[in-house]
Amino acid sequence: MSDDPAPPPRRDDAPSIVQAGLKGLCPRCGAASLYAGLLRFRDRCAACGLDLTRFNVGDGPAAFLTLILGALVVGLAIWLQVKVAPPWWVHGLIWVPFMTVATIASLRVAKAMLLWAEYRNAAREGRIEP
Repeated sequence: MSDDPAPPPRRDDAPSIVQAGLKGLCPRCGAASLYAGLLRFRDRCAACGLDLTRFNVGDGPAAFLTLILGALVVGLAIWLQVKVAPPWWVHGLIWVPFMTVATIASLRVAKAMLLWAEYRNAAREGRIEP
């Protein structure tokens, strides 16, 4: 964590948290180079070399987003059942793919936004000093 300098002062051309989340932009240079795969960050930004392994984004957004999306899906499934009353297998065909796609898409956004916030706020591991 100590090999990267402190975050630069706020620049006018730096991406906002929304831009960084939606487009997967590097918080330092604004290049679209955060992801190496569907949900996995690169080790370093391809444009500016920012070490992305030092950020602890973790799986925190996964549980939070799954609960939010789960509540939304349950509400929509109940509404569909009351209004249309489809067979149960139709619910499986609709809600399982919807939940999968929505969770993955929102995880990409949430992880990028959390990484941006950690970088901009110079988040560090907590330490107890004697």
